[in-house]
Amino acid sequence: MRKRFPIYFNLVAIVCIDIILTGIAWYSAFLLRFNFNIPAFYLNMALKVMPTVILAKIVIFYFFNLYRGMWRFTSIIDLFNIIKASVSSTFIIFFFIIFFNDLRGFSRSVFIIDNVLTILLVSVSRICVRLYFEMKSEGGINGGLAYRLWGVKKNRKDGVNLLIIGAGNTGEKIFREILDNGNLKYNVVGFLDDNQAKQRKRIHGVPVMGTIAELSSVAERFDAHEILIAVPSATSDQMRTIVKHCKDSGLPFKTLPGIGELIDGRVSVSAIREVAYRDLLGREIVYMEEDRIGKYIAGKRVLVTGAGGSIGSELCRQICRFNPDTLILFDQAESSLYGIDLELRNNFSQINIVSVLGDIRSRNRLFNTFNIHRPNNVFHAAAYKHVPMLEAHPREAVLNNIEGAKNVIDTAEMFEVERFVLVSTDKAVRPANVMGATKRIAELMVQEHNCSDSSGIRFITVRFGNVIGSVGSVVPLFKKQIKHGGPVTITHPDVTRYFMTIPEASQLILQAGAMGKGGEIFILKMGKPVKIAEMAKDLIKFSGLEPDKDIKIEYIGLRPGEKLYEELITKGEDIVPTEHKKIMVLNGQICLQEQLDMKIDRLIATAQARDEDQNGEQIRRMLRQIVPAYAAGCNKG
Repeated sequence: MRKRFPIYFNLVAIVCIDIILTGIAWYSAFLLRFNFNIPAFYLNMALKVMPTVILAKIVIFYFFNLYRGMWRFTSIIDLFNIIKASVSSTFIIFFFIIFFNDLRGFSRSVFIIDNVLTILLVSVSRICVRLYFEMKSEGGINGGLAYRLWGVKKNRKDGVNLLIIGAGNTGEKIFREILDNGNLKYNVVGFLDDNQAKQRKRIHGVPVMGTIAELSSVAERFDAHEILIAVPSATSDQMRTIVKHCKDSGLPFKTLPGIGELIDGRVSVSAIREVAYRDLLGREIVYMEEDRIGKYIAGKRVLVTGAGGSIGSELCRQICRFNPDTLILFDQAESSLYGIDLELRNNFSQINIVSVLGDIRSRNRLFNTFNIHRPNNVFHAAAYKHVPMLEAHPREAVLNNIEGAKNVIDTAEMFEVERFVLVSTDKAVRPANVMGATKRIAELMVQEHNCSDSSGIRFITVRFGNVIGSVGSVVPLFKKQIKHGGPVTITHPDVTRYFMTIPEASQLILQAGAMGKGGEIFILKMGKPVKIAEMAKDLIKFSGLEPDKDIKIEYIGLRPGEKLYEELITKGEDIVPTEHKKIMVLNGQICLQEQLDMKIDRLIATAQARDEDQNGEQIRRMLRQIVPAYAAGCNKG
């Protein structure tokens, strides 16, 4: 009861203020109409009708939700609601008086003046509440008032002088949060932006002080302590230029991630992080058709295999944005499974999170999981992906990437899920290694099941390239080598790869799942391929060092199963355009299911039957029988 008392007190207080203000507006309308000399007849009518006018306005204000807002956060939307409520109440009062009094004793202009005064007085009262709380958060009434009236901001004690690069919406939102939150020990001293139209303009009283090229001089002149890069839409070239100027200034600098990396899509100070190599890729913001994705995710039961992995865990985070009824996390690695389970329970308490510690090689474990939880949609992200490791252990590659995938596909078909999405790789195109060949066979199985399935399940494949920051990717390896003083080892000076960020890949997987009708292979447009040698040099420079001077680069030759160039499309696959600019769809060749199943069964039986060193070459021969392109890829190397 004590907790509710302040709430009721605030409501009564604001209603009482509105009663006084609407009464003042009504009486003042007559004063202005009659030049502050109201005839007795009109004054009598005004006072007689005043209680009805006030009551009508208060009731209408209530129905326009004017008493449900938190006025310390008054916004433009609230002011528009005040305008709509006031105009509506004026019309209702006007027609009410016409009906009962035929406007005798009333001037029509009174209603217009009353409406304007009501909007003005009520809006000012709400703004005053917000100003009061903002001034409190800005170091006291005196400091806050000085800033609001004269633009003189009282710096926070022991605050960090922050220079923001980017005078756009993102920079403004960050500055607004710093202003509103007294716990953030930042003093924004200025903005930098290359847009000439913004030069010498001000944002909340703080000036845009020059271009990014002037960073060092501006930082020194205004005693900046730290730099924030608030340009989430920067291209790779723009980001490289910004980072170079930041390094030249000698000040620590951080960045805001792209919108695609923010799980709720909102910019906040809490999202600020160190600049990473992925920021230099300059990826476009992924456009997601949230309505279409929500239709097959919201309120449904979704299962993700490999939920603790790099792609699987981010996929789970993105799925939670669409409020599934239940999310089943399936993984054999207990530590990573525990980590993503704990994170999702903390961040999405409204969703039923279920963790299943299990191996996709176990049909019984999969059957029991599907039988208990009955998933509507399945995302199969579990796989072995490390190329050299699987070259050394082809048996494990077959048992996990082929037998495991077959178990998940068969179980999903048995329980008639709505959608099955396979996460595949560009290494499945003309594969030069065991990993790529096993993933290509998984693609073929998914396509064949879609053709033969009579239950209406949509079997879909999504294929993409390397993912920045994933476990086993080249960037963490290079960083570790740089940290230890080098050398940085590269297989070949001409080797190139396609790259994308983990959030981007996960979002496009969900988008492809919404678009798929069954049987397609969706390919995510990866942009320009990146030379690994150039990436290594960028990372060395990023660490404040010089390539081949501070850190040596060594070329060690292609590893077993590696190719110089990765491809996204294989022979016989026709590109079909989609409505999404970052997704292509392929209709691949279809094999006879019985022949494919027989070959796969023999392959799995061979892998199960013998030791690694006894059947490695035999497994490779059988892989080539199923995927003839594997032989050509091996020859290309």
